[in-house]
Order: sequence, then C-alpha cells, then structure tokens
Amino acid sequence: MGKANRSGLRLAAVVSVGALALAACGGGGSSSESSAAASGGSTTEGAAGGTITMLTNAEQWQHVDPQRMYTGADIAFFSGYTTRTLTQYAYAPGAAGTELIADMATDIGTANEDATSWSFTLRDGVSFEDGTAVTCADVKYGVSRTFAQDVITDGPTYAISYLDIPKAEDGTSVYKGPYTTEGNDPAAYDAAVQCSEDGKTITFNLNRSVADFNYTVTLPAFSPVPQASDKGETYDDTVVSSGPYKITEYTKGQKMVLDRNPNWDKASDDYRPAYPDQIIVEFAQDPAAMDQRIIADAPEDQATVIYGNMQPENLATVFTANDPRFEGRTYNGYDPYVRYTAINTTLLPNVKHRQAIVAAMNNAQYIAARGGDFAGERADGIVKPNLPADYAPSGIWDGMYGDVIPVEGNPELAKKLIEESGEPMPDLTYQFPNNPVDEKIAAAIQSSMAAAGITVTLEPIEPGQYYGIVFDPEQAKELMRSGWGPDWLNASTVIPELLGQTGGFNLSQVKDDAYEAKIQDALKILDRAEQGKAWQELNKEAMENAWVIPHLFGKSQSFWGSKVGNGYLWDAYGSLAFGDLYVMQ
Repeated sequence: MGKANRSGLRLAAVVSVGALALAACGGGGSSSESSAAASGGSTTEGAAGGTITMLTNAEQWQHVDPQRMYTGADIAFFSGYTTRTLTQYAYAPGAAGTELIADMATDIGTANEDATSWSFTLRDGVSFEDGTAVTCADVKYGVSRTFAQDVITDGPTYAISYLDIPKAEDGTSVYKGPYTTEGNDPAAYDAAVQCSEDGKTITFNLNRSVADFNYTVTLPAFSPVPQASDKGETYDDTVVSSGPYKITEYTKGQKMVLDRNPNWDKASDDYRPAYPDQIIVEFAQDPAAMDQRIIADAPEDQATVIYGNMQPENLATVFTANDPRFEGRTYNGYDPYVRYTAINTTLLPNVKHRQAIVAAMNNAQYIAARGGDFAGERADGIVKPNLPADYAPSGIWDGMYGDVIPVEGNPELAKKLIEESGEPMPDLTYQFPNNPVDEKIAAAIQSSMAAAGITVTLEPIEPGQYYGIVFDPEQAKELMRSGWGPDWLNASTVIPELLGQTGGFNLSQVKDDAYEAKIQDALKILDRAEQGKAWQELNKEAMENAWVIPHLFGKSQSFWGSKVGNGYLWDAYGSLAFGDLYVMQ
C-alpha cells in the first residue's frame, strides 16, 4: 500500500469476509508469531498518558488527505488517531483483528434485500476538531471528492465503481466531483448518495449487489470532510481531524506532532482507546540508526516504534539469539502483502519482452535482499494463498513461457524470448523508494536483467513521494517496485484494483478490454466458490501476459521500545495497531 501501500474489493456475496488493506495479501491467514503479550485493547490500569515516538525513513507522508490514502500502514495510523470511518476492524492480534465493527455508525450497516443499497446511521456526539458535529453531509462530501480524479489522486476508486451513477460516452462517471461545474452532473451523485432529513443516516445506492459493501466503508475514502475546510489538492497539508487527536505540526522532512483533540467525545467513540497524550513522527531517519535505537533501548527511546520493517541485517540479532532484552517487543509473521514489480505495458507493449523480464529475474537474490528466510516465499502471482477460495498455482515458473524458471531465474530463456519478440529489448529504468533494503532489491533486479543482456538504469525516489511519481503516466518508467494487500479477504480487492481499467492501483497501465470484461463478469458472480475460480483464471492470465514480476508472498518483522504496550501485528492492515499502542507508566 499496498499502496501499500492502495494495499484492495468488490462484491463477494454470501460470506462476510475479513479485512486486509493495502498493498497485497498475507500468507496463510493470521500466522503471526508475535511475542508481544497483546491483549487487543485491554491494558493495565494507568495506561493513559505519555508520548509515543515513531521513526520513519520517509521525508513526509505519502498522503494525509483521507480520500487519497491507500497504503495499509498509513490507514492503520490515521484511522487510529485522526480519521473516523463508518465501520472499522477490531483492535486485536490474529483473526480477531479482522472482525468488522461499528465506528462512526451505530452498527455495521443495513442492506436491502439484494444488497444494492446500504444505509448507516451516525452516532451522536461525533465531531470535528473544532467541535462542529459530523453529519451525513460531511460523509457524503468526503466521498464526493474521490470522483475528482484530476485533483484527488492515488486513492481507492470504489465509490466510482460501485455507486449507481451513469457513465459518460468516454466511460467515465457523469459526476466529476465537487470542484467542477462544466460538464458535471451533481444530481446523479445526489441520487446515489442520500442523507436523511435529520442528517443522521447516509444511504449508498449501488449499481450492483455488493454483499460486503460495509467492508468498503472502512477505507478513509469514506470518511467525513467539512466542505468549508476543503482546499482540494492542498487539503493534504491541512486535514481536519474527526478522531481523538489533531495535527498540531507537520513539517515535511522533520516531524509531525499529534496532540489530543479536546472536542473528541469518548462517549461517541468506544473503539479508539486514545492512550498517549501525544504522538510524534520523526521523518528522514537513517534506517540502520532506527534499528540500533530500538535495540539499545535507551531511556529516551523506550516509548519508540519503527514505522515499517526492520533492516534484514538485524533480524538474526533480534529473532534468533533468544535475547531476553527483546522478549515481548517483536512480531514476526506473514503479512497481507504480495511483493511484485509492475511492468509498464504502455512502455513495454511487446508481451515477449515482458515475459523475458520475468524469466530473467533472480528471485533468490530478491529474497536474500529482503532478509532470506525472514522475507517469505517466492510468489507465483498477485493472489496470495491466504485467500484460499481465490488462490491456485499459476504455473508461471513451471513452463508457462516455454521452460522452467528456477528461483535463480532463467537468463537463457529470457534471451530466447527476446529473440522471439522480433525486436530488440529496449533499455529499462527501475523506479524504487530510496532506502537501504530497496537499494539491495534494485541491485538484484539490475544484475538479474544484465545476465540476460537487458540494461536497467536505477532511479531511486524519496519514499514519501514515490507513489505520487510512479502513478503519474508522464513520470512512470518501465519497471516499478510495488506490493499489494487485499482490502478484505476476496481477490475482488486484488485483480480489479491492480489490473482493471477502473482500479485504483493499475501501475502496469493494463488496458486490455477483453480482460476487463472478464473482471466485470467475475464481480457479478454471487456464488463465492464460482467467483473464486474466476479470480484463479484471471491471475493465471495476468501471469501469461507478464504484467508484473511476482516476487514474494511476504512476512514482516518489527519491534519497539520496552515501554510500548499492545504491540502486535494487526492482520487488518499488516502493521502495528497504532491506535491501540500505549506507554507503560
């Protein structure tokens, strides 16, 4: 997200599915090996107070604007502190952390008989940081912003996909968001999203049955925004809080400070414990130094956590040395994500070229760069086995391109595919976030391609700006680092988002009309088992077309200072449950 993370969807039907957000699914369900004595929110007396400090290599947030936020850890962070949604996931380790619960709404929603309409009633006492009550109109306005695709970029597009709003001749929505007047149809949006006379109930009218739409509204894209405070693209820097904290400082390249929101009403929010008095995020930190600060656990760092994963070179020290210093302050388990490289089909339209790139990839080097056995296992597609109804081996490594591709890659097959392509392989550029782990991965990709005679130039990008650049068609190059986790446990939140023409994370710029038609057919299937088979076939077809290089069904490791309580891997978002953390007094 994800993006991480943008992190995934649509109509499942029948079963109410669990959650996982942002950028690619986790392996084998909730197989977290957390050593933390996590209690899912129940803590000892006196847990309130203190300051939690978070360290990150990024110089800024990718997005703070809720309608533009779409990576798992970012959603976990801001949903815990500043951004309320209609529904959310329970704070708990393991499978319990994917339970859908009410947040800003009084319950998890009411659907009509065929799930084409969903209604949510707001709790009393929900307010913004200035004390103004949050109404249906604020939620409706927040959702409307997602339609302004020229301004509100990078976020999920479920509202555009699901709401019963006609399409224009060019296939886009006739509603263009709140910033446009010419050629816009606000009445169509008003018919699709309706508020009750008392301003307490919001109803979403959908263009199809969406049995799990109440999972969709966990995303910040469905959070309230006061219209009077909206500054369009620059709202990213001036977000108005609806949660227990408000942003009192945001200096890019330095830090963000969250202080208690005096107008937050605990009676309206029994979900967020709001333990600390303050949260500080320190940007632009050296990753190696971050690890060492947590390992040393000096008094000033005992209430500190790393925002992200540990550096691979420190994993053995923390996880295999049986050092009592780290007891109760680590997690090590399968996360929601598939790590992959997106192949830009606009710049690389020749399928044989794309297949050659996949064949050349030495995933053994990739896995070693991410931490070896700690990293996970080689992926064979973009659907992870933790979606058992939707996963089947794709066969990509077993002869799909004419020969077996071992984990070390098959450069000779790559050369053969280039020869079969009928044209020379162009020089490539690989874009990646500028941090030590991704630098190693970039080197592995460069050397893998070189073995097959493919030239790759490396282009590191500041992490906080990465997705904003690679999502710009004018700036995106041939290869881009990525990862994805389903927005909930259905590959409808993977395939359409990553490879569909209305998806929010189509870095590969796939524009295959026949494939899109198959996606839309799959979304209409209400029998869950039958729908799962459709996703299996679409995953296989994507690998045949070599729209991505699948790398890893990932695991994650993290650790924190000795005075941080409730540290655990939250299956909902594949990160720490930031809003449940507290400082041991």
